[in-house]
Amino acid sequence: MENRTEVTEFILLGLTNAPELRVTLFIMIIFIYIINVVGNLGMTVLTLVDSRLHSPMYFFLSNLSVVDIVYSSAVTPTAVTGLLLEDPVISYNACATQMFFFAAFATMENFLLASMAYDRYVAVCKPLHYTTTMTTSVCAWLAIGCHVCGFLNASIHVGETFNLSFCNSNVVHHFFCDVPAVMALSCSDRHVNELILVYVATFNVFFALLVILISYLFIFITILKMHSTSGYQKALSTCASHLASVSIFYGTIIFMYLQPSSSHAMDTDKMASVFYTMVIPMLNPLVYSLRNKEVKCAFKKVLLKAKLPLRFRF
Repeated sequence: MENRTEVTEFILLGLTNAPELRVTLFIMIIFIYIINVVGNLGMTVLTLVDSRLHSPMYFFLSNLSVVDIVYSSAVTPTAVTGLLLEDPVISYNACATQMFFFAAFATMENFLLASMAYDRYVAVCKPLHYTTTMTTSVCAWLAIGCHVCGFLNASIHVGETFNLSFCNSNVVHHFFCDVPAVMALSCSDRHVNELILVYVATFNVFFALLVILISYLFIFITILKMHSTSGYQKALSTCASHLASVSIFYGTIIFMYLQPSSSHAMDTDKMASVFYTMVIPMLNPLVYSLRNKEVKCAFKKVLLKAKLPLRFRF
């Protein structure tokens, strides 16, 4: 019988092996993460404190902001550690925990984007029925559904990955415990596990994409029928920004997860992962919120309130 030792920890190779790039990448990641947290946290706070932002669109935006903070925070510490230390070690359980939280909140973002597209469809195509369609209970159930799907999907991914045996190499060719990178280390037959994960990921991605595409198809048809030039340009600009972010997110997700782990080029996967784990969470507040007049007004209102007490002190 073959003598095999089960893996109890993993070694993360990190973003790069080039010493001259480590400091630059470290500064860039920290800078991106700070903008990510400040932007998304700021959006969440503004939504809570300003009554003008108590609408379905901003409810979903605040949920998206929280999700972006959590799932980028699940990855960034190991990415930074990998640039400071040579081959940082992560325990078996910590690796599974990181994978779970990342998969859960990335899936939540997937379905939140679909919910936001549906919200925009109702707002643009059926404005007279918007308040009766997008009620508080409907929005709450959509958000709860996104969270349930996220945790369910993460449970399947982690269960199918760590149900395999790891008895040879424990070196993960990535900067965090991502499913394809960890699964590639398994010494047992992973064909069935790969198929299950590909089918689950395919359903999640294409179901959300179908909702988004159908919603925007009807939105574009409605926009083309508009007689107002300003309304046409405003609606088109909003859709273009949303679709740009959606394209980057789903492009990298499809590239990363809808193929067997044996066909993955890990260095290429690292670069793709940087976009959807760090860059997209940073861009979301800018794309969805900061270009919006209501958000700008709410931000100015908060600043004025903060300045008034300071004036009275001096």
